Amino acid sequence: MIDFRSDTVTKPTKAMRQAMFNATVGDDVYEDDLTIKELESFAATLTGKEAALFVPSGTMGNQIAIMAHTQRGDEIIVGKNSHIKTYEVGAAAVLASVSYHVVNETRGALNPKEVLNGIRGDDIHYPKTSLICMENAHGSGVVASIDSMQTIYEIAKKHGVKTHLDGARLFNAAVHLKVTPKEITQHADSVMFCLSKGLSSPIGSILAGSKQFIIRARKYRKMLGGGMRQVGVLGAPGLIALNDMTKRLHIDHENAQYLARKLDSFKAFEVNFDALDINMVFVKTKLDREDFERHMKKQNIILGGYKDEYMRLVCHNDITRSDIDRFIKAIDEFSKN
Repeated sequence: MIDFRSDTVTKPTKAMRQAMFNATVGDDVYEDDLTIKELESFAATLTGKEAALFVPSGTMGNQIAIMAHTQRGDEIIVGKNSHIKTYEVGAAAVLASVSYHVVNETRGALNPKEVLNGIRGDDIHYPKTSLICMENAHGSGVVASIDSMQTIYEIAKKHGVKTHLDGARLFNAAVHLKVTPKEITQHADSVMFCLSKGLSSPIGSILAGSKQFIIRARKYRKMLGGGMRQVGVLGAPGLIALNDMTKRLHIDHENAQYLARKLDSFKAFEVNFDALDINMVFVKTKLDREDFERHMKKQNIILGGYKDEYMRLVCHNDITRSDIDRFIKAIDEFSKN
């Protein structure tokens, strides 16, 4: 089966499965799991932060960060198309009891003027602006510049506001920008990144920040049911993800470029080349979607979901160049019918 839906569908590698079998484990709620402690220490080093915390999912990591940075009744600034605002079930309003101030984005970067105007003054009628959330790489397939992040970070610092980076695909952003992850994360007080998006780990994300921030985050993780026991079996593949799988992400980016060029050769497809920074291809099609998807499924090819009029196809460790060629051949056959 060739699965283009997301880079979350990757299967753990053989090395990961073996590492899971051999993992040293302990009760992580008591902070006894040595594998998790090693993972958290390594993740903190990679992001240039004082400490880190293993969490079950990226959404939980983002929500814990919001809870740790804010108080009930505060307001957070988020991008109009950000994952936190759009795809996390409105959790910040429920869990942290904060409201959203939504600003526009330009290729994944928050609009500085709107962010500045969105920071509340000292008025009895206003909620307190306590957090600005950025996203890089962005879910729209683009990577914001480091300069744009620095601008937002400096605005936040000037006004005493914290910043959080939803870096679910942080390492994809680093590959695209040709920088180390910490060159990106230096412009945020906290960062979340996923081990299960593109890095082939079966479960888990990392939340990193200051020691005091992680102390608060650990308590909120427990509150949300994310305190786990012998979880080193999941930390072990996470270490492989960070040590090894981050070094092959450029292959997924190159395959996405290859797929985009191949799709663009068909008149029935219109590729958005402006959203091709990482491992995602966004494409419009004139074909009947249901017939097309049904035909592909018969060929053991699962297609990505749709964002408005665009279909999203994601390259990852379980998709090879020959898989892409097989997909293109199947499109050719469908077009001729």
